[in-house]
Amino acid sequence: MSTERNAAVDLPADGLVAVVKADCPTCRLVEPVLAALPQVTVFTQDDPGFPAGIRDRRDDTALDTSLALEVETVPTLVRFAGGRETGRIVGWLREEWQEFTGVGGLGADLPEYRPGCGSRTLDPDMAEELLVRTRGGSLRSRRLEIAALEDEVEALYDRGFSDGLPVVPPTPARVLRMLDGTSRRPDEVVAVVPPNLVEATVEKVAINAVLAGCRPEYLPVVLAAVEAACTDEFNAHGLLATTWGAGPALCVNGPIRAEIGMNWAGNALGQGNRANSTIGRALQLVIRNVGGGRPQEVDRAALGHPGKLGFCFAEDEEGSPFEPLAQSRGVPAGRSAVTVFAAEGPRGLADQISRTPESLARSLAQGLRSVCHWKLPGGFDASLVLCPEHGRTFREAGWDRARLHRELDELLLLDRAEITRGAGGIAEGVPAGGSARPIPKFRPGGYMIMHAGGGAGMFSAIVGGWAGGPGGSAPVTREVDPWR
Repeated sequence: MSTERNAAVDLPADGLVAVVKADCPTCRLVEPVLAALPQVTVFTQDDPGFPAGIRDRRDDTALDTSLALEVETVPTLVRFAGGRETGRIVGWLREEWQEFTGVGGLGADLPEYRPGCGSRTLDPDMAEELLVRTRGGSLRSRRLEIAALEDEVEALYDRGFSDGLPVVPPTPARVLRMLDGTSRRPDEVVAVVPPNLVEATVEKVAINAVLAGCRPEYLPVVLAAVEAACTDEFNAHGLLATTWGAGPALCVNGPIRAEIGMNWAGNALGQGNRANSTIGRALQLVIRNVGGGRPQEVDRAALGHPGKLGFCFAEDEEGSPFEPLAQSRGVPAGRSAVTVFAAEGPRGLADQISRTPESLARSLAQGLRSVCHWKLPGGFDASLVLCPEHGRTFREAGWDRARLHRELDELLLLDRAEITRGAGGIAEGVPAGGSARPIPKFRPGGYMIMHAGGGAGMFSAIVGGWAGGPGGSAPVTREVDPWR
């Protein structure tokens, strides 16, 4: 205990300090012992009149001294010399008290031993008050005043902070607990958020993580996702402003998936998992509430899709026939990372008969060909989420990710005659004329392959994206560092 800290709560430089509360049977038991001690200052947590017979008794019902001394159990007896703590004991043990105080014969008529009670600083009903009192000054965001008769959830919706679903009110205590999920400073700027190009601090991201329903341990993933989504490469502004219906989606890799309980198995792209559901939602709320990206304003999607509330899942690395997505994108093995990519809603692709990788690859290619429009090549990106039963076919055949990409690239070369405008009685398509050479469906690197899903069901998913290349959106991967 430093001298400066002692001075802040007016602790004596020398002698004994006891912290007690009247509601503790052990503290009441040692009341006569405390009165017998020379040069003792007693701080009481709940009753300023307790204990009796003490010359230097001080009111600590505000718990400032208890917090400064980091008291967890009462009674706590602390010895100071020269303004510094030189020792402490908790509870009542006659022999220990006599040795600690140097006073013999203490409590001869008392039981030899009694454990103490929990300090009031640890009471659940005090936790929020003390958290805000001790750390609330670090928060810099504007406070919203909610009238006594207002419903907090309805008030946040009415004031535009909701995505249409109920949100968790971001009280100072909740935001401070969320900030415990990272060692980054609350005022550190994470990213400049489009479309309004507003700086998002760690605190601002934490507020939106609270609104979304995140737990503190999810915050490092949310921070990495915000960093990735606010890059020029991802082009969140363009993705918002397009009338196409895609939005940001997240695929999480590495140890943090299991550490925070993410789902990469059955229903991985669906509801029911808190981490999956709230991490993607937190990113969308940052874009909405910090960046100003609201539907029918800058967000000009003609239709959108339900995943724009939040689209996030983890990759099944353990069951995958391939190296993890993040590792294929340059992240060292064993590190956690999040990849942000433009995504429509997923569309199922069933193939329950193919037992060779060649046949299954053809099925997957046909599904990928349908992205945007089966007659339109080169414009839109996509993602393929391979289910475990389909993945097994490639694993048993010894195909790695690169081999599957090569095969799909070949299968996704489109015959110009089939995709020319008017072909098949469909006006849409590429202009007539030009070279007769096949046209790639996707730009180089324009689709990703991920692995997730339940162990039964030969159903993979095609996830259409948005425009790739210049002016479009490219996937961006950022490492997640839970210790930052």
